[in-house]
Amino acid sequence: MYAQMVDTGTSSLRAVDELSPQEQAFQQRIDADIKIEPRDWMSDAYRKTLIRQISQHAHSEIVGQLPEGNWVTRAPTLKRKTILLAKIQDEAGHGLYLYSAAETLGVSRDQMTRDLLDGKAKYSSIFNYPTLSWADIGMIGWLVDGAAIINQIPLCRCSYGPYARAMVRICKEEAFHARQGFDVVMALCRGTPEQKQMAQDALNRWWWPALMMFGPPDTESVNSAQSAQWKIKLFSNDELRQRMVDQTVPQAEFLGLTIPDPDLRWNETSGQYEFGAIDWSEFYRVLKGNGPCNRDRLQTRRKAWDDGAWFRDGVNAYAEKQEAISKAKAA
Repeated sequence: MYAQMVDTGTSSLRAVDELSPQEQAFQQRIDADIKIEPRDWMSDAYRKTLIRQISQHAHSEIVGQLPEGNWVTRAPTLKRKTILLAKIQDEAGHGLYLYSAAETLGVSRDQMTRDLLDGKAKYSSIFNYPTLSWADIGMIGWLVDGAAIINQIPLCRCSYGPYARAMVRICKEEAFHARQGFDVVMALCRGTPEQKQMAQDALNRWWWPALMMFGPPDTESVNSAQSAQWKIKLFSNDELRQRMVDQTVPQAEFLGLTIPDPDLRWNETSGQYEFGAIDWSEFYRVLKGNGPCNRDRLQTRRKAWDDGAWFRDGVNAYAEKQEAISKAKAA
């Protein structure tokens, strides 16, 4: 998912008898798979957790355009350019869907953006890595969007209605993105030895950050239990990460690429791949703002926000004028 380490305000679950009658009734609705809608009663903690998760997800979609955007003019063919443009446009739309879903919880889009630019909100760590070659664009589609699909398909069944419905369309489009990325990588692997090496180098750079996308190991994910009880999160970080490995390794073998993990091996008993230890110190370092591109990404986002001030002012002025005209006619 494009949201990581979302704070639920608690590190342990409360017993049923510790919940208020309203909270008990609320949890019973969730347990019965009845969607929570904007006008329904919900606990403050549930509302705040959703705002944090959905806004972080939305920020990730918007910032996620940046690593790919600088390759639009450098894509190798006109067809690749148009496909990449369509993908970036999709990601902008995903951000807008998600901001709209978050707004149903009583937070404005402007406030969410200010929280991001002020460092109060985060976006996914994966978008703080550079795209050094055309092969990196393929890896973003194949690995990053592939990981997003694994995590986001369950969100179509999450307990909050507007979020779940937004995810249905987003997941359909993410499936296109993953196929686009795999097609780029496959073309490189079927090309010259130099092109295949370019793909291998990109895989070496993106493999471990892609696995970190799912968040820290379950033993360190103190907020997961509460999110799972509220059905905001349907599977644990480690479960989703294992799905990613089991899905991707055979694809890499088909492409003739080598996963950069000397400890990777198939376990006949479990029917799953075992993989090496992840360097979680890198994950936390990037989350704290010390990744390769953290400062560049935020600086670009701030510039876009500042440059768009005139347009927002114009839209607001027009809306105010139309409202005044409507009131005058009504009078």
